[in-house]
Order: sequence, then C-alpha cells, then structure tokens
Amino acid sequence: MGEVTVPAGQFIARHNGPPVRFEVAPRTTAKVLILPASQLRPLIGDRAVVGPADSAEVRLLTAHAKIVNAMLNDLTAAGVQAARNALIELVKGVLLQAFDDKEPRLAPALAQAAKDLADSRLTDPDLSPSGLARELKVSVRTLHRAFAAAEESVTGYVRRRRLEQARLELEAEAGRPNISELAAHWRFADSSHFIRVFKKQYGQTPTQFVRSIRRKAPESPTTRTSDADS
Repeated sequence: MGEVTVPAGQFIARHNGPPVRFEVAPRTTAKVLILPASQLRPLIGDRAVVGPADSAEVRLLTAHAKIVNAMLNDLTAAGVQAARNALIELVKGVLLQAFDDKEPRLAPALAQAAKDLADSRLTDPDLSPSGLARELKVSVRTLHRAFAAAEESVTGYVRRRRLEQARLELEAEAGRPNISELAAHWRFADSSHFIRVFKKQYGQTPTQFVRSIRRKAPESPTTRTSDADS
C-alpha cells in the first residue's frame, strides 16, 4: 500500500503486511496499535479506513489500550488474553462506526464478514439478518445496504448457500440423504418448500437432479456384458 496522509484529529486503520515506517509531522503525536490481521482484515480488506479520532469509540479504545499498557506486567496469562480480545472488539467497534448511512465505505468488507459468518452457521435455525447484524455490531439496515451493492439480499445469500450445500449432498454416491432429511438439515420450512426453491435455482427438482447424475455416471465395469465368446 502506498503512502497515506492522515490529518490531525483523524485515525487510520489499515492492513500493513510487512513492517512499515510511520512519519509524524512536527509538533504532532501519534499512537500506533498493532493487532492480529486475521481478526480485522475481513472488515477492511486492503483499504485504509479513516475517521474522526474524537469519536466515543476511538476514545474508549484509546483509554482501554492505555490501561492495558499500564497493567500489562501485573496481568496473568488469562488476563492478557482477555485484554487482547477486548482490544480487538473495541477496534471492530471503531471500524464499524465509520459507516456512513449515505455512502457506506466499508460495505464490501461488511458484506464479506457477514457472508463468512453465515457460512459457518448455515445449519443454525436462528441464522437471520438481525442475528448477523447483532453479531457484527451494526444495524440491520446497514447490513441490508451492504448487501444491496451486490444485488443479493442477506436472506437470498443464505438460501443460495444452503441450496449449494444440499446439492453437494445429493451428488454423493454413498449415504445420500432423502429429501425430507435435506430440507430439515438445511433449515427449509418443509420438503415442498425445499423442492420449490431447489427447482427455481437449478431448473429441476432434487429427484430429477439425482436422476440426471445417475444417467451421466459411467457404467460400472462389473455390469458390462461382452459378446466376445458368442
């Protein structure tokens, strides 16, 4: 990532990769907090996020970091881990409050974070837009706006991913579940609902899909006949 200039009174959050050099203008100071990229990169990707440093979220983060720094030598291993987790959650709060209702700069990153979270909970009966928004600490409206850019709703994404997983199970030659089992496992209302949305997505019912797989499967050598001796 190239050079980024941040005006006084602003914060910047960025994924740096290898160690980088920070320069501070004369008569100004800067605080640098380095945290695990794996926890925060889904929210910012490779872009730099800039916002006001005097927001309540940034002030809370700064105060907590100062307390942790002062008490670090006295903390137990469990205390250090708890302090680390709290810092990460506070940084998430800072990043997510940078959303603008008119122009959500973090919309792609937020949508991806929600997708990753949904993918890990596809069999959860309580998976919903409100639950994802609550987990990501944003409003449901903000979450819907983030998905709108991709022209797919939150509910539509979850339904599509569940259908994809159900289709993979139908492709299995051994241990293939029946329609009712699939519908229940992937949280469709009932078999009829599952069949209807599956056909809408793939152009054929689950039963027709399985039959088409069987027709395409190569014939087993053990079942072939030969007239060589006839």
